[in-house]
Amino acid sequence: MRRFIQSVFLFLIPIFTVQAQQRQSYSLEDVIPGGNNYANLRPENIPGLQWWGDVYVRTDVEAVYKVDIRNGKETVLATLEEVDNALQNGEKPYKSESRLKPLRTLASASMPWGDRNVIVFLNKAETGDGNEDYMCWYDFSQKKIVNMFRIQGGGKQPANLDFCKENGYVAYTVGRNLFVANEGDFSRQINEACTGCAEDPEKDVVYGQAVHRNEFGIYKGTFWSPEGTYLAFYRMDQSMVTDYPQVNTSTRIATLEPDKYPMAGMTSHKVTVGIYNVKTGKTVYLQADDPTDRYFTNVSWSPDEKHVYVIELNRDQNHARLVSYNAVTGEKKNVLYEEKHARYVEPQHPLTFLPWDGTKFIYQSQRDGFNHLYVMDMKAPQEGKWTTGKDSEAQYREYLKTTPLTKGDWLVQSVAGFNKTKKEVIITSTEISPIQSNVFTVNTRNGKRTLIGSDRGMHSIQVSASGKYLIDSYTSAQVGRSVNLLPTDGKKGHNLLTADDPMAERYDLPEITVGTIKAADGTTDLYYRLIKPVNFDPNKKYPAIIYVYGGPHAQMIHDTRFYDARGWDLYMAQKGYVMLTVDNRGSDNRGIRFENVTFRHLGVEEMKDQVKGVELLKSLPYVDANRIGVHGWSFGGFMTTNLMLTYPDLFKAGVAGGPVIDWKYYEVMYGERYMDTPETNPEGYKNSDLKQKAGNLKGRLEIIIGGTDPTCVPQHTYTFLRACIDAGTHPDLFIYPEDGHNMMGRDRVHLHEHITRYFEDHLK
Repeated sequence: MRRFIQSVFLFLIPIFTVQAQQRQSYSLEDVIPGGNNYANLRPENIPGLQWWGDVYVRTDVEAVYKVDIRNGKETVLATLEEVDNALQNGEKPYKSESRLKPLRTLASASMPWGDRNVIVFLNKAETGDGNEDYMCWYDFSQKKIVNMFRIQGGGKQPANLDFCKENGYVAYTVGRNLFVANEGDFSRQINEACTGCAEDPEKDVVYGQAVHRNEFGIYKGTFWSPEGTYLAFYRMDQSMVTDYPQVNTSTRIATLEPDKYPMAGMTSHKVTVGIYNVKTGKTVYLQADDPTDRYFTNVSWSPDEKHVYVIELNRDQNHARLVSYNAVTGEKKNVLYEEKHARYVEPQHPLTFLPWDGTKFIYQSQRDGFNHLYVMDMKAPQEGKWTTGKDSEAQYREYLKTTPLTKGDWLVQSVAGFNKTKKEVIITSTEISPIQSNVFTVNTRNGKRTLIGSDRGMHSIQVSASGKYLIDSYTSAQVGRSVNLLPTDGKKGHNLLTADDPMAERYDLPEITVGTIKAADGTTDLYYRLIKPVNFDPNKKYPAIIYVYGGPHAQMIHDTRFYDARGWDLYMAQKGYVMLTVDNRGSDNRGIRFENVTFRHLGVEEMKDQVKGVELLKSLPYVDANRIGVHGWSFGGFMTTNLMLTYPDLFKAGVAGGPVIDWKYYEVMYGERYMDTPETNPEGYKNSDLKQKAGNLKGRLEIIIGGTDPTCVPQHTYTFLRACIDAGTHPDLFIYPEDGHNMMGRDRVHLHEHITRYFEDHLK
C-alpha cells in the first residue's frame, strides 16, 4: 500500500507542477517594454522577411535565405562568414583604408534589386573621427564586395538614411545638414557649407528632415525621383521661432539646451522644398511664393520626373491645394485640385501613380466622411489653369476627372502595393470592423474588392514586386501571431508560422471582453475593453481604473493580442483591479465626423463619453463605485487631469503622464487644427485651460513628466502646480530628469512600478 501511494504521488507531481506554473504571477519585468523578460513572452515571429523581386527571402544573423514559395524550403544565398571574409580581404577600390569591424549580423541586410544577386548592408569602421558607417554591396554569386562607400558623420551619428536603388545613392543628415554619397564618392553636402564663418547664418535652418512637427503624415524629409535623377528635400527655417528653454541638469552646472517650439497662435517656421540634381550638383527651389503660415505636405513625383507635386495647406488648415511644379526650373505650373472643409482638411498621403498608366494617380481624401481612394486623371476634359473660387465638387471634377475607387462607412488605412497584371490596388481597411485592419485587392476598373487572408485581426503586409504575392503577418484576440505567404488572387496560400501566446501557456490571465456602449449623444456606438481581475470572484467588490487616451489619431482597442491591452493593464488586473478603456468620440478610425466633434473645444465631448464608461463600471455589481481611478498619458494625461477636475466626485485617484494643461502652450500644427488659435477661439481655449479648474481637485492626483519633454513642454505642469498652490489644492509630482515625452528602457519599468504604487496607496 505504501509503495502504491508513493507511485501515485510521483505520478501526480507533474500535474501539480503544471498547475502551479499556470498559476504563476507575472511581474512588470515580464509585461513592460524594457523589462528583463519582456521579449521572451512575445509570440514567436519570423524576423527579416522581405521580397527580392517576386522571390521571398529571409535575413538572419548568420545567413540570407531564399525560400520556396510552394513549400517553404530554404536555400542559403549568403552566409555571414562569406560576407565578412569578403569585407576583410577584398581588393581596392572596395577595400576601406580604415579598419572595418567584423560584421556581426546579416539580419538588417536588404535586397533592393530583384534582378541582381546583391545584398546591401551597413558596417562600421574605426576612423580618425571615431566610428563611421560604410554602405556595402555584396554580390553572392561572385562572393565579393562590388561597392563600398563611406557615410561620413564627422564624429556625429548620421541619421535619416534614404537609399535610392535606381542610382545607388544614399541621402542622409548629420545634425542640420543634408548629404548624399555614392560609389567612390566622398559624401557631398547639399546645403551650402559656411566655412570660415565667425557665426553660421543658417544655424537655425534644418535640411532633409521631417517638418511641421511630423504632422500631416510627414515622417521623412527626402524624396527620390522615380529614376533617381533628382532628390527633393525639405528646408525648414526656424530662425523666427521662439526658443523654449529646456535645461539639461546632467552637467556640473545645468546647461540651457533650447528647443524650437512654435506655440499655438505664435510665429511658425517657414518651409521650402528644394530639388537637387544628382548629376550637376545644382539645387533649385520650388517657386511656391511666401512660405509664411503655410504647410507643404506629401511631396511626390510624376513617373517621368518632370513634375513635383505638393499638397499645400493654409495655416487655418481648412483649405488644401494640390499643386504641380516644374522639377527642372521650380516653376509653379497648375493647381490640380482643391479641397475645403468648415473645420479642417488633413492631407496624410502623397499621390500614388498607377504603375500601368502614368496619367492617373490615386488621391486619398476624407471628403466623403471617411478616408477613401479616388483615381484622378491628368487627361482632364478641360485644359487650362484652375480658376480660383470654384468650390463645388462638380466644378472640381470638370477640371480633373475624378473617379471614386472605394466608398462606404469605413476607411482605407494604407495603399500597400499594386498587382500590375490585374490592375489592382492592394489595401488595408476597416471595412470588416473599425477595430480591425484587413487586406483587400481593389480592381481599378470596376471597384470590386476581394478579401485576402483572414477576416479577423490586425494585418501588416509586404507586397512583392509584381503584386502577385504578399507576406501577411497578423494577430488577433485568438491568434498570438500568424505569418502567411499569400497569392493576391484570393487563392489559398502557405502558412509560415502560427504562434501561440507564451503568456497564456505560463500564467493565469484575466478575462478580457470587448463590447459597445452608447456615447453621450445617445446614438453613436463606442467600443470598450473590460478586464476582470485574475481569479475573479463575482461576490467581491473591486477597485477600477479607467485607462484613457481619447485624442485624435489614436485608437486603444483593436482585435489583437489582449485586444490591445497593455502589459500594465494585465498587471493591475492581477493585483485585483477592474480595468476599463473606452475609445470616445474624437479618437481614430471612425471617420471625420466621429473625430471632429471635438473641434474648438477639446476635452468636452470626450469626457462626456468617458463618464459613460464610469456609468458602465457602476452598473457592474463587482465594482466598488467609491474606488474608481483614471490614468492616461499625453492627451490621456490631459483627459485624466480634466476628468479629475471636472468630475471630482467620480474619481478617487488619478495619474496623469505628460499632460497638456493649457492648449495655448501646445504646438502650432496640432493645436490649431483642433482648436484654431487663442485669438480666434478665446472661449474654447479658456474652457480647456485646466489651470482654471485647479481648485476643484478632491481626489489624489499625481502628475508625471519627463524633465525635458519636447512635446508637452514642462511649462504645462509647472503652471498647473502654481495654480493649485494658489487655489489651495495638493497634487503630487514626479519627474524623470533628462527624459522626453515618454520613458524608455529601464525607466519605463520604473515608471509603471511608480504608477502602480500610487494606485495601491490611494485607490486600493
